[in-house]
Amino acid sequence: MFRAWGLVFATLTIFALISPDFAAAQTRGNVAGEIVIEGTQRIEPDTVRSYLLLQSGDRFDPRRIDQSLKSLYATGLFADVAISRSGQNLIVRVVENPVINRVAFEGNLRIEDEMLQKEVTIRPRVVFTRTKVQQDVKRILDVYRVNGRFAATVDPKVIRLDQNRADLVFEIDEGPLTKVEKINFIGNRVESDSDLRDVVRTKETAFYRFFSNDDTYDPDRVTFDRELLRQFYLNQGYADFRVVSAVAELTPDRSAFFLTFTVEEGERYKFGTSDIAVGIRGINGDDLAKLIEYETDDWYDNRKIDKSVEDLTDQVGTLGFAFVEVRPRVNRDRGARTINITFDISEGPRVFVERIEIVGNVRTSDKVIRREIQVAEGDAFNAAKIRRSRKRIRDLDYFSKVDIENIPGSAEDKAVVKVEVGEKSTGSLSIGLGFATDSGPLIDLGVKEKNLLGRGQRISLNTSLAAEKTTFNLAFTEPYFLDREVSAGFDIFHTATDLQDTRSLDSRRTGAGLRLGYPLSEDLRQSLQYAFEFAEVKNVAAGASVLIKAQERQRYVSKLGHVLSYDLRDSRLNPTDGFAARMRNELAGLGGTVRYFKNTVEAAQYYSPAKDWVLSLTGRAGYIYGLGEDVQISDRFFLGGDGLRGFAPAGAGPRDILTDDALGGEWMYNSSLQMQLPLGLPEEFGVAGRVFADMGSIGSINPSNSNVADSGNVRASVGVGFGWVSPFGPVNVDFGVPLLKDSTDIKETIRLNFGTRF
Repeated sequence: MFRAWGLVFATLTIFALISPDFAAAQTRGNVAGEIVIEGTQRIEPDTVRSYLLLQSGDRFDPRRIDQSLKSLYATGLFADVAISRSGQNLIVRVVENPVINRVAFEGNLRIEDEMLQKEVTIRPRVVFTRTKVQQDVKRILDVYRVNGRFAATVDPKVIRLDQNRADLVFEIDEGPLTKVEKINFIGNRVESDSDLRDVVRTKETAFYRFFSNDDTYDPDRVTFDRELLRQFYLNQGYADFRVVSAVAELTPDRSAFFLTFTVEEGERYKFGTSDIAVGIRGINGDDLAKLIEYETDDWYDNRKIDKSVEDLTDQVGTLGFAFVEVRPRVNRDRGARTINITFDISEGPRVFVERIEIVGNVRTSDKVIRREIQVAEGDAFNAAKIRRSRKRIRDLDYFSKVDIENIPGSAEDKAVVKVEVGEKSTGSLSIGLGFATDSGPLIDLGVKEKNLLGRGQRISLNTSLAAEKTTFNLAFTEPYFLDREVSAGFDIFHTATDLQDTRSLDSRRTGAGLRLGYPLSEDLRQSLQYAFEFAEVKNVAAGASVLIKAQERQRYVSKLGHVLSYDLRDSRLNPTDGFAARMRNELAGLGGTVRYFKNTVEAAQYYSPAKDWVLSLTGRAGYIYGLGEDVQISDRFFLGGDGLRGFAPAGAGPRDILTDDALGGEWMYNSSLQMQLPLGLPEEFGVAGRVFADMGSIGSINPSNSNVADSGNVRASVGVGFGWVSPFGPVNVDFGVPLLKDSTDIKETIRLNFGTRF
């Protein structure tokens, strides 16, 4: 018994003596010793150790080792990371990502390298990572999709180089353009599919659309199409219209889209009652009622409401109220299908322009833009003036876009006017080839800059060489002379014309002129001109009229001109609405050898009864008389050609019956009634038709020569024509048939003008 207890005691004593060393040994075996880094080339081992969550002397912890692994991967510096244990040492093996040496693109024919470089984020001397490359592949594909190529593919290739460098090459297969094969509309009862296809900007693919990309699918364009449809129906009176959905389905081969618009037209409404509620003392609403653009029982048209708001705002502003708000309050009567509108006119919050910010102009100076803005810092904010300012900046034709945004200023009563523009090319070098009925084959060369050195100055140099006419003209205009709204400029010109077919002579004019113009109001402008020229009539044919032979000499012309122009057209280049008139007076005799007084009046009225239909009525009248001498033939009026279609240039009017030479008239008038209309061809063709009726007359003040046919009778013609904005230049063809003519007049059934610029 005693011996058994002794054995147990001895055993416990031995364990008590050795257990501390055993526990210490166990603890030392679970502690990390040296951290060994393997595989680094560019990166310092200490940099790798800094990302580890387990350091030398720390206990081995699987969770911290796993977090260290993730931390190293997250740096983007390594393609592969492995962490293992060798005894008490922790071994970290890394494979470094290469450094990008060069980024290249292959297979991109439609989109240039520069554009793709702007989209990708990976650059030379940046560490390669798969994540960045995948993101850049997506960006490149997005660029191609915006350009209508949804079948494009991008395959990134990595070419290994020495010193752990690599070239990254994006191999691109652009694929075909993803066209819009078909555009369908669901839910339209009133408007046909074909009519709605004309409304939307996106078009169905067709062989003749090779100069347009409107038949390629673009999600942003489809969003714009939804708004176009909404505006179209609102302008037709369908106030409840909405686009339910616009779905684009891509074919399995990714070559085309089928686009489907689902719409709800709703009922058509008419205008009901209209009232003006004025909350400003001193203004009578009845006096403003005439500014409302519509009548009761007219079909509802959203454009007329917007125009009424603008007119009311402008009118109240002219009465001295700078802070005004005009809000249309709509009351829809669904039972009667009418819309009653009350225009609430009240004083708006007193807001002043704190500052004007101009962004987006790289070449054009701020000064050129600021002088077109009709408000200045410290002025009362005026929405009407802001709208006019936007139009004035757009009319400069320097910018592809002009946006004006009002943003809050430093206080509640202050606003910042932000003008954002996008510049476009304003210079051109042109070479023209063509043919004109009155000049024959021609070639013209021209250099033009509308925004010289970003200062808004205009300069042009043009020369034309034709079978029967040669011209040269150098012109320069400063639109804001001495920093005032006064335009000043000069012209240097030379013209040599072969008139043997119509007047049995050649003429030459060489000279220079000065111009000065200034506005009298927003729509009325006046200009003064002075020119001095050397003129010569030569090479008079032996069988020419004795009246023409008498004028074969040289002469010097010193003349002062005055022009008064009034313009209310919606566009100066392609007007569809509005009125314009111009009066020109010219006095020769302030020096020189020629003396006369010449007056010309022109007017035009445009009206658009429907989309793409433009009715125009134009007229011109002139009168010239000599001051103590007969009017020279080269200074007289001539009628025909473009001014009276159906008649040759100078084909109507006084004529020597013995030689058939045109002698011109001392008075004239002509007018034209024309309707421009669509021909049912796709818009991309750029072809428009026209029907016209021209009339006019010309004669001398005191016709007395028995050899001169000078009846002063009215001439008239009717005809048709078409204009084509072709890729090679504008083409215009008119077929005119005289209805009233004299026996001595010369007809011209077909009048053709065409040319090109490149």
